[in-house]
Amino acid sequence: MFSKILIANRGEIAVRIIRACKEMGVSTVAVYSEADRNALHAALADQSFCIGGPEASESYLNENQIISAALLAGAQAIHPGYGFLSENAHFARLCRKNGLVFIGPDPESMERLSDKAVLKELIRGTGLSVIPGTKAVASAEEAGKAAERIGYPVMLKACAGGGGRGIRLVRTADELEEAYHQATSEAQSAFGDGSVYLEKYIFPARHIELQILADEHGNAVCLGERDCSMQQRNQKLIEETPSPAVGEEQREKIMALAVEAVKKIGYVGAGTLEFLLDQEGFFWFMEMNVRLQVEHCVTEMLTGYDLVKWQIRIAAGIPLDFTQKDIRLQGAAIECRINAGRCGTLRMLHVPGGPSVRFDTCLIEGTTVSPYYDSLLGKLVVYAKTREEMLRKVRAALCELVIDGIPTNIEDQLRIVEDERFTSGNYDLTFMGSR
Repeated sequence: MFSKILIANRGEIAVRIIRACKEMGVSTVAVYSEADRNALHAALADQSFCIGGPEASESYLNENQIISAALLAGAQAIHPGYGFLSENAHFARLCRKNGLVFIGPDPESMERLSDKAVLKELIRGTGLSVIPGTKAVASAEEAGKAAERIGYPVMLKACAGGGGRGIRLVRTADELEEAYHQATSEAQSAFGDGSVYLEKYIFPARHIELQILADEHGNAVCLGERDCSMQQRNQKLIEETPSPAVGEEQREKIMALAVEAVKKIGYVGAGTLEFLLDQEGFFWFMEMNVRLQVEHCVTEMLTGYDLVKWQIRIAAGIPLDFTQKDIRLQGAAIECRINAGRCGTLRMLHVPGGPSVRFDTCLIEGTTVSPYYDSLLGKLVVYAKTREEMLRKVRAALCELVIDGIPTNIEDQLRIVEDERFTSGNYDLTFMGSR
């Protein structure tokens, strides 16, 4: 096991990783930008280093500065969290070159699996159904020919990255050229890679993802599914597990297929297989995220397994000490993402409590929300024995949560969980007009 880990991230995920390390008896090293000098993660870590200016490119994306900080501190490993360098094969290879363990998949796997179009070709032979689509298309003209072959409507998607960027819905041929240039430009800006591919638009549908853990000894488990259909402009707002749209027999079948698929492609680490679930109950594979997901904590609340700790153990070569038969998906859990509406300074924070109520955040009184980074302030997660009880509990928790001084989406989240369409479980990706 590692004795010291550097966390190459900020915000709530950096705090989350530091807490997991402390519980494991592992020393931590934080890095921070000039904008995050007074941030909670910098204060909680055993050591902290300022690595650059407020822009992400000057700090949290500055590979050489992060490596230098890790070597200076005597860390053996680097945990990238999510976003920033978490899916960067070059950074993972740089870690290896400097004798550091990258807590995540190896760079070869990352390169092989991070291109979504290439990944679909690998998945086709595993027993999972893949949405009809293409590899990367080199021009709007090539995209147009492919769209005619697949049939409109289609989705243009970035080959690299995620987070809803570099995605455009194209309903007719007249829309394609403009959508292609918008998607490639956005993908280039967000990920440094402007390549896009096409896939058939499945409508209406729900967004379902399966959480996987796999070690280097050939063991793999699936910790159930998360329903991530509550989205706005391709950005997730609420996740719940288990999905009210997935039956028990259906769940067991797709979980078994997901485990076998991960073994066949030789993946090691924490990962997420993402699907569209159509109205006929058919799962269509979309992509795989080769990192920790923002919404990992809702799975932790349902299953009792700490995904961050298992990421670290797997990276240290420790085998999983449980099997698929040990996974118990009983009860219901939900996560509401609390986002800032605009910049502000926190005057007062009140966090709801009670059994099985969790708020993962980096906020402390006096925190100023910076314009340089993501607007996520925290994640409110609750668990209960039934979905009905879970919904009552999350409404109460949202009503109790106070973040004074920073405009948030708390009221918006409360309206969603009180909406009859949501409480009935009969919702899909169209709920927020996101498609």
